[in-house]
Amino acid sequence: MTYDQIFLFSLLGLVFAFLVWGRVRYDLVAFAALIIAVAGGVVSAEDAFQGFGHEAVIIIALVLIVSRAMVNAGAVELVARFVLSTGRSLSTHIGIMSVVGAALSAVINNVAALVMLMTLDIEAAEKAKRAVTRSLMPLSFATILGGTITLIGTPPNIVVAQFRERTLGEPFSMFDFTPVGLVCALVGIAFVTTIGWRLIPDTGQRATAGEGADTGLFVAEAGVKEDSKAIGQTSSDLYPIADEHDVSILGLVRRGKRLPGFAASEEIRKSDHLVLEGDPKSIEAFIGAAELKPAGTDESGSLTGKSLSLVEAIVPDNARIIGRTALNLRLLNRRGVTLLGVARQGKRFRERVRNLSIQPGDVVLLLGPESRIADAAEWLGVLLLAEKSHTVIQRSKALFTVAVFAMAVAAAVTGLLPLVVALAGAVAIYALFNVVGPREVYESVEWPVIVLLASLIPLGLALEQSGGTRLIADAIVSQTGALPPWAILAILMIVTMTLSDFLNNVATALIAAPVGLSVARALDVSPDPFLMGVAVAASCAFLTPIGHKNNTIIMGPGGYRFGDYWRMGLPLEILIIAVAVPAILFFWPL
Repeated sequence: MTYDQIFLFSLLGLVFAFLVWGRVRYDLVAFAALIIAVAGGVVSAEDAFQGFGHEAVIIIALVLIVSRAMVNAGAVELVARFVLSTGRSLSTHIGIMSVVGAALSAVINNVAALVMLMTLDIEAAEKAKRAVTRSLMPLSFATILGGTITLIGTPPNIVVAQFRERTLGEPFSMFDFTPVGLVCALVGIAFVTTIGWRLIPDTGQRATAGEGADTGLFVAEAGVKEDSKAIGQTSSDLYPIADEHDVSILGLVRRGKRLPGFAASEEIRKSDHLVLEGDPKSIEAFIGAAELKPAGTDESGSLTGKSLSLVEAIVPDNARIIGRTALNLRLLNRRGVTLLGVARQGKRFRERVRNLSIQPGDVVLLLGPESRIADAAEWLGVLLLAEKSHTVIQRSKALFTVAVFAMAVAAAVTGLLPLVVALAGAVAIYALFNVVGPREVYESVEWPVIVLLASLIPLGLALEQSGGTRLIADAIVSQTGALPPWAILAILMIVTMTLSDFLNNVATALIAAPVGLSVARALDVSPDPFLMGVAVAASCAFLTPIGHKNNTIIMGPGGYRFGDYWRMGLPLEILIIAVAVPAILFFWPL
């Protein structure tokens, strides 16, 4: 072995040890390893930061921004209205959520798909009064499986596609992953729906979506739009929708005056305002479901068309807003923010929210562009609650957002534009039309993942150029020389999948892809089946909560322990290997 090979093997072994240990952030580990490699002379200074401009890194960042746009526009909520029902059996609920999760993961980042659907799953569990233990893990596994269906569904697919372009001159296209990924996803979803969830111990963990929401219920107002379906109905006609979203309708405001009582039998007219009581998330969801609009968005200084945030803030005893109202402060005109609701120890009010005199200890609900809320809070003298920020969904832009994304995909598939340019164009349109705000563009990107990938790319290239990957491939071939190529493919996938259970899947794909190519060349067969096998295996990490970020995300809400994952994960990984190998060989012959 040469100096470069010994140095890189030692360094990567140290990196993997730190990643498994998990006490140091993985992006810091990878970046430190890159600096050490440069200092050791195995990576040139000129090549050290080429990973940050690598196409795979840029595509992953753009996909994350597109995913945020889908959330902001309510594309997922639109789907959820048709798939959620508390009357279904647990098995049926798991099956439907798994199919929806896999479908979403095929077109947006699978972490984003899980985060969006996890909230819906928890809400469904709360309404059905059942534990989330047996539904969250199948949902996590389904979103991981769905990511294997297309190029942009999961980072390992992007890494492998870009590696193929660099070494063989052509990347995998958007839907080259679909035949194998779809087979794996369908079989995997069938397993978790019928058998898998029964293998998970029922810890009795209840949904935790509301934990920490100790600020009480807010009283807020919502305006009636010109085209709202609420027009012509009575307040009581909206009670079923309100009950579904855990919101109480307290009354009706007309021409600036609160009507007597609850106004339950009063017919709703254009420009009326409904007085609501509930938590911020429920109020926002009800406003969308009833086709209303947050109070203040139709006044001078309209907030319409902007990327909005809903933030809770507590009123200290020296705040400017004490003893004053949002109306006489001219909050919207002066600061571009509106006071949507107020919570005061569960008290209900007869005054309009905008006319309510604020007292110390109140919790106010501020609605406005994120860039202005901090300034408005400082001016008012209120203290923002960092963990009480809520996304305001721009439901009117849902179809527009989906159409823009579909056009970007079509442009990439037809070869009209490279994928990275098509996605960049979609992001630019989303920013131009305020589907994602300027700050959200940067906040959407998981920078630790970007740093990890950008730091490991030069190390992977150096290992390949030094002949290190060839040594690994020769060792695999020499130990399995008597086996047929399909068996060697299966062994490569098992090794890759096992590594991915304990390491970041991006790191696994970066190392396993060149090994797969070297194995194929040593066997004198097509490299495509081996690269496809690496992509599938690196994505499908089900044994541990650290193998995939989705598994980590559900650990707390689901009440899972480290040892719970293998109960369903081990048979699922065996099943994926058993299904993926023949599917790969069928669609990508040796």
